[in-house]
Amino acid sequence: MKVDGIICVYKPSGFTSFDVIAIMRRLLNTKKIGHTGTLDPLAEGVLPIFAGAATKAVDYCPDTDKEYRAAFKIGLTTDTQDISGEVLTQVPVDTRCYVPQTRIERAIQKYIGEIEQIPPMYSAVKVNGRRLYDIARKGGEVEREARTISVHSIEIEHYGNLEGVLKINCSKGTYIRTLIHDIGQDLGFGAVMTGLQRTKSNGFTLDDCHTLEILREAYAENPDSVAKFLKPLGSLFDYPKAYLDAVQTRLFKNGIVLNADLVRYDKVYDGTYSLYDNENRIIALAKIEKDHSISIHQRFKY
Repeated sequence: MKVDGIICVYKPSGFTSFDVIAIMRRLLNTKKIGHTGTLDPLAEGVLPIFAGAATKAVDYCPDTDKEYRAAFKIGLTTDTQDISGEVLTQVPVDTRCYVPQTRIERAIQKYIGEIEQIPPMYSAVKVNGRRLYDIARKGGEVEREARTISVHSIEIEHYGNLEGVLKINCSKGTYIRTLIHDIGQDLGFGAVMTGLQRTKSNGFTLDDCHTLEILREAYAENPDSVAKFLKPLGSLFDYPKAYLDAVQTRLFKNGIVLNADLVRYDKVYDGTYSLYDNENRIIALAKIEKDHSISIHQRFKY
């Protein structure tokens, strides 16, 4: 069974991203497996899984943006910045807490564009070699450096009675629960994330996803059939293609620098190419140098 490719899994709420990786490692019968962005246990949605040769492409994804639907509640804060955490502050039920949608719309404008965000204590970020969540679970807190992220858009999908849903398009590395927490602080009442669905990641959408139930059923019927759900690695890249014949493929595998003048291309330009072997598999990301040689940026070994 060939397991070189990408499979988009719908991560259910209550599972960690590592749980999904462990399940897919068994279903695909491979140790070489990874993903492009962790989802918290509370979150659900798009989780692209990279298997076999595709694991080398995780850091080369041309589209790294994410899109989310995030449910929130105003008037509450927790230590984890989501509804699963220990309550830190809560507006008393007998206190008048009125926050119109127009006020939220004004508040979120501050967070659109390139901004600085401090990672939450309950996160996998390392400080001095220690995961922040390990420190937080022992009651500790350390100073964290702010990180630059990009929030392309925030829209209020619906809102009423201090609860609503935001649609957020942002760069990788954005903590949505921290975004909601910070907006809540600006509103003066606090806010927590009560649910999260990732609807897009690295160019993959909900329409590309397969549930764990479907994949498990396929495995039960025929263990080899799960590999049929894999998208080829080449589908990840939209670069023009360069094609090697059998001789050039053998030279490439032996580490020989290729003569660009002997290679067939979709088009000739000075950008990045997806380099294909004589079996029509993507084997590298490459560029043509001024001396007419082909330089390799990343190899994909099958």
